[in-house]
Amino acid sequence: MKIVIGADHAGFDLKSELVEYLTKKGHEVVDYGTDSVDRVDYPDYARIVSMNVASKTVDCGILVCGTGIGMSIAANKVRGIRAALVYNELTARLAKEHNHANVIALGARTQSLGEAKLIVDTYLNAHHESRHETRVSKIAKLEEENKR
Repeated sequence: MKIVIGADHAGFDLKSELVEYLTKKGHEVVDYGTDSVDRVDYPDYARIVSMNVASKTVDCGILVCGTGIGMSIAANKVRGIRAALVYNELTARLAKEHNHANVIALGARTQSLGEAKLIVDTYLNAHHESRHETRVSKIAKLEEENKR
């Protein structure tokens, strides 16, 4: 699977560990940074990850900041993105199955590395459930109606 990942300074360490973990599992990981713990603005990383996912050059995206909240808000401003803030295995699985999330956001201050690995594995192994397609289509319609 081809995965794009990005983080701000608060998420740098967790993101780096996840890149190594996912690469060892055989995934192709495109890391858009940040590359240190120096202060940066999370919307910049949410944008580049989301633009790659929206263009369908990758299978999905992972974003990491302090809580995951800012990243998920910023990512959802990109047309075609359904970013979900996930905080355990259940929310990761349901984000994919029910909401067809194509980006997940994690909190480096709210999850340990072990928890983050379980969350990411759960998300990557889940599948879209077709019974939710009508709802997902309504989300896309809302997005289309409100384009600027």
